[in-house]
Amino acid sequence: MTSSELRRHGRLAGLVVALVLLLPSWPEAHEIPADVTVQAFVRPQNGRLQFLVRAPLGAMRDFNFPVREPGYLEIAEAQPLIEQAALQWVGEYVHFFEGAQALPPLELVAARISAPSDRSFRAYESALANMFSEPLPASTELPPGQAMLDLLFEVAIAADASEFSVDARMAHLGVRTVTVLRFAPADGPERAFQYAGNPGLVRLDPRWHQAAWRFIVLGFEHILDGIDHLLFLFCLVVPFRSFRALVPIVTSFTVAHSITLIASALGLAPDALWFPPLIETLIAASIVFMAFENILGAKLGRRWMIAFGFGLVHGFGFSFALSESLQFAGAHLLTSLLSFNVGVELGQLFVLALTVPVLDLLLRKVVPEVGGIVVLSAVVAHTGWHWMLDRGGRLLRFDPRAPVVDAGLMVAALRWLMLGVIVLGAAWLLRVGFGWLDRRTSREV
Repeated sequence: MTSSELRRHGRLAGLVVALVLLLPSWPEAHEIPADVTVQAFVRPQNGRLQFLVRAPLGAMRDFNFPVREPGYLEIAEAQPLIEQAALQWVGEYVHFFEGAQALPPLELVAARISAPSDRSFRAYESALANMFSEPLPASTELPPGQAMLDLLFEVAIAADASEFSVDARMAHLGVRTVTVLRFAPADGPERAFQYAGNPGLVRLDPRWHQAAWRFIVLGFEHILDGIDHLLFLFCLVVPFRSFRALVPIVTSFTVAHSITLIASALGLAPDALWFPPLIETLIAASIVFMAFENILGAKLGRRWMIAFGFGLVHGFGFSFALSESLQFAGAHLLTSLLSFNVGVELGQLFVLALTVPVLDLLLRKVVPEVGGIVVLSAVVAHTGWHWMLDRGGRLLRFDPRAPVVDAGLMVAALRWLMLGVIVLGAAWLLRVGFGWLDRRTSREV
């Protein structure tokens, strides 16, 4: 290629690059909706499991639904595409189970367009009736981005009273997808579930052992995912690395957070908007406090009392993670609460079983014990300090107001008084128990 051809190709390439950079970009034809709410009903009836769904038509991407000027949906002409979109975007992502047996793929019985003002999905009966009512008139002025897609799926089942589960993976419909699913069993009251994203397999009417196992796993996973709880646990154990010395500390922390976790789940915690940020700030402060105590010199005699006090705070923190998941407990609320707590304890023991030997080896073989404790605690204190400032900043955005003195406040005060008595009683029992353990240990020595 000659030099003149090179210059000509260079000018052409430059022109192409300039056009790409300067011309306005074309909008995406099928953008992902930011927030999508899916409403659903599940009911076993006459040997069929019915699955009613309402979702925004705009969440059914990759389909060019026919429109007329100035941009209104051609409802009748869109019907074949609507049915195809229903199977592709909903039917293929929902799987039901009867007992341990996976049911066949869902069959689409009916699909229709509804206006956003339609209120038929407030109840199962009206939603089902709406599926077989007259379609919207062809003259309806409804843009596709505002239309709702109503669907009825069915699948054959062995018995209406079977145990049903669903794996409904709707997260792909939007950036954030919230599903509100209501299950009407054959012989019981309607049960509502609300979850974001894909929660995995949801047992619609779990037995006690199924609920127990789900919440044990949930508690175990939560303690492993909760970095702030893990750092606090790390600060608790770093000065005392023998399992014998850790028994009163871990026991106190466990008893304390069990009390407030169960109390919060039973409705004893404040429901004000400022309460969760307050607890998160106090959790960060507990990490800073424990880290500084390690630096200044921790004393085993009072460590269990500090662990008990901060355990009360962390229990409320655990309850925030549990609150949304309690809907999956079915009729086994107490079983699920205790199982979640068992899972948390198993997670803590798992972490301690890994952490204590590693810390002991590190502080005996690699770095001096005192210097190592100071350095590790300083790193944790630095992290906790930044969390405390950040969370405290969010807390200060709330405008505190004096509560209204009424009968409701008096009832809440009595509940908190009862909780205080339980906390003091538990602390007294721990003190007596640890005192007896110390005396027995000293006699054996």
